[in-house]
Amino acid sequence: MRGGVIPAALQLTSTPAAAVLHAIRVGGPVTRDQLAETTGLSAATINRQVHALAAHGLIVERPDLAAPKTIGRPKHPLTIDRDSLCVAGMHIGARRTVLVIADLGGRTLYSHTVLTPTGDQQQAVDDLSAQLAELAGRFSGRRLLWGGVAVGGAVDADTGVVDHKVLRWRQLPVGATLAEHLATPVSVCEHVEAMAAAELLLTGARDTSGTGLFFYARETAGMAMTLEGRVHVPERGAGTIAHLPVSAPVLAPGHARVRLQNVIGDDAALAAAERLGIDPDSAQIVDERARVLGEAVALIRDVINPDTIVVAGDAFAAHPHGLAPVQAAFDESTTLDRPLEIAPSRFGVHVQESAAVVVALSVTYADPIAAVATL
Repeated sequence: MRGGVIPAALQLTSTPAAAVLHAIRVGGPVTRDQLAETTGLSAATINRQVHALAAHGLIVERPDLAAPKTIGRPKHPLTIDRDSLCVAGMHIGARRTVLVIADLGGRTLYSHTVLTPTGDQQQAVDDLSAQLAELAGRFSGRRLLWGGVAVGGAVDADTGVVDHKVLRWRQLPVGATLAEHLATPVSVCEHVEAMAAAELLLTGARDTSGTGLFFYARETAGMAMTLEGRVHVPERGAGTIAHLPVSAPVLAPGHARVRLQNVIGDDAALAAAERLGIDPDSAQIVDERARVLGEAVALIRDVINPDTIVVAGDAFAAHPHGLAPVQAAFDESTTLDRPLEIAPSRFGVHVQESAAVVVALSVTYADPIAAVATL
């Protein structure tokens, strides 16, 4: 199979091949003995999985990294193959789109940002797909495994069809279009769910138990939930927090129904600055936005009561004091007694890039042998 749309797998899986690949990816270089200790699998199972993963070109033996005086292949360290494979991904934003090529470990090889095309919707996705295919062609020395798209709006993961109100896209076959350009399988995923998956799959996190909430706020706002090492993907599509009611007398005075979406973006800050005759980065504006975000996160926290909260996006990062004002508003607003620290995404300003990469890698990480066998 060369092409087609396959749903992303936004989770850590425990199949033997996935467990071995994960252990090599986050802990490598490692020996077979170390893999048995890390995964709890038998030596025979480890050997079978190592043989299969190596046969499909996903891992390599590195005898050059063996400790002195070690003898025999079982003592040869194993690493993922960072030199022969790559994936291609894009994060389609309301204004800008990130195009990225990454290796099997999720390390970015090259990325750049372009303006998201306007006008005819099919022409827009054709243009973006052609640009990503051209970028992937520059890495012709590597085998292209997969394509991935992280995008806002409503995503049908099975078909890769997208509805996006801000871009005015309706029933747009994003996945099929990119698959045709790349001639590889493609996965398409709602972008905040993809960002949450990156925190699970690309950071090498060892403790993924419990429940987590991931919030994103830039020009749009979204939330995703993780449960025991997987991102919750609702069958009918991602929900929204954009409609949450907020109090914002600086950013949106005189409005009876103010929603979170109305106050987080640059347009709201610029309008308030012009009205008040102040700088968009003045304390009045950034303090209110931080308060609004902290209160919104606290509201959802009190409903879900998660174990962790991670946030990302310019709206959260724009305050000169970082997340401290958001945390203060959160602490003031939450009704639960247990203290909970809001953590920034470990990808910082590269969170959109990480979302695109993890969508392109997730199926391979979840079931590596089956994924490569489809190619």
